[in-house]
Amino acid sequence: MADQHTAPHRVVVLALDGVYPFELGIPNRVFAMLPDAYEVVTCTASDDRTVTTDADFTVTVAHGPEALDGADTVIVPPYDMERIAEPLPDAVRAALARIRPGTRLVSICTGAFALAAAGLLDGRPATTHWAMADVFRRLYPQVDLDPGVLFVDDGAVLTSAGAASGLDVCLHLVRADHGGEAANFVARCCVVPPWRDGGQAQYIKQPVPEEGSTGTAATRAWALERLDRPLALRELAAHARMSERTFARRFQEETGTSPGRWLVQQRVHRARDLLESSDLPVDRIAAEVGFATGASLRQHLHAAIGVSPAAYRRTFRAGERVTARAGAGAPG
Repeated sequence: MADQHTAPHRVVVLALDGVYPFELGIPNRVFAMLPDAYEVVTCTASDDRTVTTDADFTVTVAHGPEALDGADTVIVPPYDMERIAEPLPDAVRAALARIRPGTRLVSICTGAFALAAAGLLDGRPATTHWAMADVFRRLYPQVDLDPGVLFVDDGAVLTSAGAASGLDVCLHLVRADHGGEAANFVARCCVVPPWRDGGQAQYIKQPVPEEGSTGTAATRAWALERLDRPLALRELAAHARMSERTFARRFQEETGTSPGRWLVQQRVHRARDLLESSDLPVDRIAAEVGFATGASLRQHLHAAIGVSPAAYRRTFRAGERVTARAGAGAPG
């Protein structure tokens, strides 16, 4: 449980005209599940508290731009596609200028355009919705754009791709702030996966399955129950009742990656869960997830997220300041 004398982390959501209602609601849906840890408020960029949306209704919010003065995290959801290429309105620029240095900044989808227009992404890696990548690059060549990922965590500035990736980046922040248990609790309440790697592809073109095809989903589920075993391509293909060549091709089409790389990703994911939730030695965790040695686990974890198992475990143990309380917010 958070220290009762510690003020909750203040998350301020800046709603711009033409805001997308789904993404506007994501921060409150995620962070408000942990009321001891976070306070979530929504504000406008001017004293007019009414904001248009991209739907056939408007919303009225409780706060004006003064809410940004005391923010610990500011989140900018996507807004009107026709406005993102226009110069930033003076009121929005003035509102963003109120944010204190060191405040964590987050954008969802085309919210990155507002941060970029204010110069807040200059020289940084970032992402936005893949469909708007060409427009973004033309307007902001000084930003290191990667449109092929779900979100980019560049320390104090995080940018995410379209729609549901807003859930991913918010859950990522909960995990970073308070550990896997809290993030998993929120994910269960929101009925979404607790973790998708920020580097996962935004968009995978999936061809129409061949007639009679059953795909590789059942084999992937089967493999996840046997990660502690060596799983060769021939064994996976045999389970799917396909030739190795057909299985590898179909697997690539359905997941965007090869069977071997997918298995490594799943083993790293499982290892992260065990590092967060158990006191098992690294060698034991390596065996549990199918890496031959602790050294192999260290190598793959470092390649995936740039830290050692010990450093990863310390980070999340130090962050476990909140115990998720059942009933802390309606599951919906």
